[in-house]
Amino acid sequence: MRVKNRELDIAKNLKMIDWLKAELIDAVAELFKSLLKSGSEAVSDALATIIILAYLLGQRVGLSFSSIDQRIRSKLHISLEDSLGGDEWQENLSELLVYLEKTKR
Repeated sequence: MRVKNRELDIAKNLKMIDWLKAELIDAVAELFKSLLKSGSEAVSDALATIIILAYLLGQRVGLSFSSIDQRIRSKLHISLEDSLGGDEWQENLSELLVYLEKTKR
């Protein structure tokens, strides 16, 4: 009986992962559509949905929210070290890193 419950949990988790992946694709499509329009609210909503889904998908595959946050900060540090310096991209990365560290996510 215990093995059967575990199998059901695994199947349920796999189904949820597939659902999150489908929702993520849908949210990206909504982002692309909203970028064609002039309203920033739709873009902001789509981006927020993508971020939420990414965190939930990560959690479903065994990652903690804090480990995802740490990986984001690490990737930002690496990208800043690798960028040529002085360009707008580096400034954007730096602003994001400062924001994330300031909010202690």
